[in-house]
Order: sequence, then C-alpha cells, then structure tokens
Amino acid sequence: MHPAARFPLFRPLELEDRPFIMGLLREYGPETSELTFTNLFIWRNHYSFQWSLYKDWLCITGMENEGPLFALEPVGPAGNADIAMMLLEWLRDEKKVVHPVIERAGKRFVRELERLPGIVAEEIREHFDYVYLTGDLIDLPGGRFRNKRNYINQFHRTYGSYSYEPLEERHVDACMDLQERWCAYRRCDDDLNLLGEWEATREILTNYRALDVTGAVILLEEEVRAFTIGEAMGGDMAVVHIEKADPGIPGLYQLINQQFCARRWKDTRFLNREQDLGIPGLRTAKLSYNPHHFVEKYRVSLKRET
Repeated sequence: MHPAARFPLFRPLELEDRPFIMGLLREYGPETSELTFTNLFIWRNHYSFQWSLYKDWLCITGMENEGPLFALEPVGPAGNADIAMMLLEWLRDEKKVVHPVIERAGKRFVRELERLPGIVAEEIREHFDYVYLTGDLIDLPGGRFRNKRNYINQFHRTYGSYSYEPLEERHVDACMDLQERWCAYRRCDDDLNLLGEWEATREILTNYRALDVTGAVILLEEEVRAFTIGEAMGGDMAVVHIEKADPGIPGLYQLINQQFCARRWKDTRFLNREQDLGIPGLRTAKLSYNPHHFVEKYRVSLKRET
C-alpha cells in the first residue's frame, strides 16, 4: 500500500507518488488538463500542491502567490458531491478560508453537484482548455488556416532545411538554454505567470524520463530552436504541456506544432492545448487555430448567506 497521507493530513507531491496517483487518475478519466500527474507535478511549487486520501477519493489543495488555500476537483468514484461539500466546509471551518473554493472543476463533476442547494458553480473562461482536431492541426485546411500555412511557407523560404527529432535527454540542456533566451526576450522576471511557467518547464525537462512524457525538437544548423512536450491523456485525447520556439524565427511555432501532431499524434483524434489564463495575446493565438471545442471549467463555492 502506498504511504498516502490520510485526510485531514496532507503531503507534498513527489515523483515517487506518480504510479499511485496515475492509477487513481486513470480510473477516474479526468476531463481537464490539470488532472494529469505531469501537470500537478511540474506546477507543484508554483501552486504549493499537496495531496491526501479521504476514503477512496484523492484530494488536492493548493495556493498561489500567498493567496488563500483552495481545492481541486476530488478524484474518485461517482457520487463525490458530498466530498466536495466536505472539502469546502473543511476549508472554511478548519483552514479559516473566508470564501472557500474548488478551482478548475470539470463539467462532469459540476453536474454531480446539482442536487446540493448550498453550492454555486461559476464558469471561469480563462481556465477553459482549448481542444483541437489533430487532423486540422496537421493539414491546416481551407481559408481558416491560411495564415498558418503562410507562416510555415515563409519559414521554408527563409531557412530551407531543418531537422526534426524526438526529444531525448541529450537535448535537455539546449532546451533549457532556449527557454532562458525566451525568458530574457519576454522579460519573465517581471511576470509571475511567466516565472511559474519557466519553473514548470525546468521541472518537465529535468524529469523528462521519469515523467514518461514525449516531445520533439527542431534544429537549425544543429542548434535546438524549438521544442515541445506532451503526453496521452487517455481515450482519444493527447495534451501538449509545453511549447517553446525562438521568437526571432517567424513560422517556427506553427511548424513544430504541425510536425509534432503529424509525427506523434496523427492517430489521436483530439489535442488539448490547455488554457489561455486570460492573457489577450495567448487567447488570440489559441483561437486562431480554430478549436473544435472547449473543456469548460468552473469555480465551485458555498452559497453565501444573505
């Protein structure tokens, strides 16, 4: 038996927890990109994620930038509405959170809460996952994708040949260097979200093998100029966790996205490219790829007394 903490005791998320937690997640079949072990692990420091078991349910708490403690959607058997109520009341009564919430909850989970009159679920648009037809990302068909094809053609005209390789440990240092240059260009030190993403990128690269993710790099003149990392989510869905390209090379983002889909995910129907966090430029970029649908997410809270 895994030495899990039993509620209300929590423990930090560690790499050694991966097999146990992945087993729970696989059985649950989560809808949202947050509920993959990789995402929980690489963002564990930014969000101070900790976990515990309450009977058959996996409970995860976090906080961001010294903000209030929150919970994620509990993972376990059907009928977890009572667990949600228990978590919210525990946050309020034991942890003294004034307005306790469950963040980034999926629609299936929220439907289970409908019978509870004391709970409110609010759509949070900035957390919606963008889901695309993988075939669209490969073929870039029709007028909707003309700009993407034009960018890739511009890249080919400017640079001619390039090398695409599956990401291996020998590429990790070069990917780290590219991320450092990207951060200098984007002034990560001035943006807590970008700093958090840099730390998450470092974690996924450092633990690339142990996390059993898959990735790719694009090299120009034997130098890594773009990289991407994702994994299967189960069923007919894969998720891309990280994608970075040299910002000074037009068309490179479009190229690595297309090639990663074509060479790694062509037999997977959908690709989840996660959320936009309400960042205008990121939202514009994600919408420009014409998502097939969104994975809606909600903030679940206790109804406030009037």
